[in-house]
Amino acid sequence: MNPFFAALAGAVDLITHADQKLVDIISLSLKVSATAVVIASVLGLAIGAIVSVTRFTGRGMVIAALNATMGLPPVVIGLVVYLLLSRAGPLGHYGLLFTPPAMVIAQVILITPIIAALSRQILEDAWREYQDQFASLGIKNASAAATLIWDCRFSLVTIALAGLGRACAEVGAVMIVGGNIDGVTRTMTTAIALETTKGDLPLALSLGIVLVAIVLAINIVAQWLKSFAERRYG
Repeated sequence: MNPFFAALAGAVDLITHADQKLVDIISLSLKVSATAVVIASVLGLAIGAIVSVTRFTGRGMVIAALNATMGLPPVVIGLVVYLLLSRAGPLGHYGLLFTPPAMVIAQVILITPIIAALSRQILEDAWREYQDQFASLGIKNASAAATLIWDCRFSLVTIALAGLGRACAEVGAVMIVGGNIDGVTRTMTTAIALETTKGDLPLALSLGIVLVAIVLAINIVAQWLKSFAERRYG
């Protein structure tokens, strides 16, 4: 049998029989990415809301910095987090290096600027529309920001889902700070890289199929939420 079709048949067999190793890797990946996205969403939305409704010296530089950090190389983030968490680093005494929390930290740093920058733009557009109304009602910036977040919730959830997709597909940072340890810090992306080099193509391909399916599902949900919001709120 052709090697590709042999690997594909093996991958389908692993998926249909819910191979335990496969399930464990997927479970850890989703747990780490989901945790990182929840934390990054809280931080990112707070930053985006503050920047969108307040005017302060250096605001333009903050916006430029947010937009610039959206493109930070993951391996650089991984390196910085590694140095901070290593035994000789300032946070080394916590013993977090090569653990799932270290991967969460790296992904939070990676995703937070994305959520902050995108949410800032959405909330600022809404702020321009409602600013005069808020002023006439005497609503302060903090209350206005909370109101805008609720009013734009569907668009903001879409941004969070985009962040989740980005987190699930991340490999460089999590490999550096997680160490790709079997049964401890091995995620879908790092396992694909390792198993491909080892020649275990069925496992690598099965993980690839599941990863693509997850990313597609996230994008479908995001698009549905966007369409739902447009139909309901115009």
